[in-house]
Amino acid sequence: MNWKTFFICGLTGWCMEILFTSLGGLLRGDLLLNGHTSIWMFPIYGLAAVIGPLSVRLRHCPVLLRGCFYGAGIMLVEFISGSILRLFSLCPWDYSKTPYNISGLVRLDYFPVWFTAGLIFEYILSQKKKHILS
Repeated sequence: MNWKTFFICGLTGWCMEILFTSLGGLLRGDLLLNGHTSIWMFPIYGLAAVIGPLSVRLRHCPVLLRGCFYGAGIMLVEFISGSILRLFSLCPWDYSKTPYNISGLVRLDYFPVWFTAGLIFEYILSQKKKHILS
C-alpha cells in the first residue's frame, strides 16, 4: 500500500459516501440531493488500499466470496474505527436508533453496500487499472 493508492481510496470513499447520502435524501423526498461526509472518513476509506494486495491473493475465489470477505472486513474496520473515534466523541455516525446495529457502530443491513463497495475498490485497484495509479 502506498500513499497514492491510500489517497485515491480516501477520495473514492468520500465520493461514494456523498453519493449514497444524497440518494438517501432522495428516498426521503429531498430533491436537493445534499450529500455529506466527514473529514474523519478520509483515512478510514483510505484503508481500502489494502484491498489491492488482498485481491491478488483472492483472485482465484468466486466474486461472491470476495465480496463477502471485503464486506466483512469493511464492517470490522467500521466497528474498530468507530470505537476509537467514539472515545474522543468524534464518531460521525450513530446507528443506535436503527435496527440490526451493533453498538450503534455497524449496521448489518448495510452489508450489501459494503459488499459492493469492496468490489468497486477491487476494480479500481485491480492490475487492469494499474495505469491509473502509476
